[in-house]
Amino acid sequence: MSSHDPQIMFVFPGQGSQYVGMGSDLIRDFPSARQLYEQASDILGYDLVKLCQEGPEEELRLTRHTQPALLTHSLACLSIFRELTENQVQPVLAAGHSLGEYCALVAAGTLSFETALHLVQKRGECMGTYGNGEMLAFPLHLDNIQPLAEKHYCVVAARNLPDQTVIGGLSEDLDRLTEDALTHFPRKRPTRLKTEGAFHTFHMITAALHFRPVLDAATMHAPTIRVLSNNTGVYHDPDPAAIKTRLFFQLFHPVKWIDNLDTAFHEGITTIVEFGGGLGSGPNPEDKRPNLESMIKKALRGSDFSAHYHAAINSQTLRDTAEALRP
Repeated sequence: MSSHDPQIMFVFPGQGSQYVGMGSDLIRDFPSARQLYEQASDILGYDLVKLCQEGPEEELRLTRHTQPALLTHSLACLSIFRELTENQVQPVLAAGHSLGEYCALVAAGTLSFETALHLVQKRGECMGTYGNGEMLAFPLHLDNIQPLAEKHYCVVAARNLPDQTVIGGLSEDLDRLTEDALTHFPRKRPTRLKTEGAFHTFHMITAALHFRPVLDAATMHAPTIRVLSNNTGVYHDPDPAAIKTRLFFQLFHPVKWIDNLDTAFHEGITTIVEFGGGLGSGPNPEDKRPNLESMIKKALRGSDFSAHYHAAINSQTLRDTAEALRP
C-alpha cells in the first residue's frame, strides 16, 4: 500500500447501541441481509428478525439477546458494505468496543459468523445469568474517579476517553460513590448505563469461568489484518490461543478503548468506518446516530492526529459511505 492510499480501520460498537427496529431497513433493501438474519435465527433457535424489528424492548435489552442482535446487525452492515464496494475497500486493522471486538475478529477472518454468533450467545447468557452490579459513566479522568470508586468497592470498567471513565459496582455502592463524587466534582454528573451487570469488572468473574469452556472449544484462525484488544489496548497476538485468553480476560478487566484509539492513531489511520447499532430517540433506522462517533472525534480533537470518520449503520449511511470510499 502506497503512502497515498487510505489507511482504513473498521470499528464496531458494543452493548447499548441496540434499538427496536434495528436492521429493518437492511432486510427490506438487501437480500443478503435478510439471508444473514435468517441464518442467525436458525443458529440461535429463535426469531431474531421479529425480536429486532418488533421487540419488545425489554426482551431485546436482555444481554442474552442484545449481543447476538448487535453482532448480526453489525456484520450485516459489513457484508452490505463489501457488496456495495465490490470488496475493494480493505482495512488495515479492526477494533470493537466490548462485544464489538467479536465483530472485529470476524472482519479479520479469525472467527466465522457462525462461531462468533455462538460465542456471543453463550457470552450473553453467562453475563446475564452469573453477573451482577451496574455501571456508571463518569465525565472524569481515571486519576480523579478511580480512588473514589475504590473507597466504595467499585472499580473501573472502561476507559473510553481521557475524561470519560466507566465504573462498575453494586447498585448501593454506586449510589454512595455518586454522592461522594458530586461533593468533589459537583458539575460532573454520571450517566447510569442500561446493562444487566457491572461488565468488565470482578462481578463478571463467575460468568467468565462459565464462558471459558465455550471459548476454548471455538475454532479460530490467525487474523488476516491486525485487531486491537480491549484487554491490552494494543494489537492481539495472532496466535488464536492467545486471542482466546484476551477475550476471557476482557470479561472482567476494563475496556481500554482510548488506548485502542491511540494505538490506531499512531499507526497512521486516515479513515475510520463504523458498522452497526445506533443511538437516539427517533423510531426509524435513519433517525439513529452512530455509537462510537462522538468518542472517536473527541479522541482525535485531543490528539495530534487526524482521520476521516464514516458511518455505515443503516441503508442510507451504507450507500453514502460506499460511494465516498469506493475507488
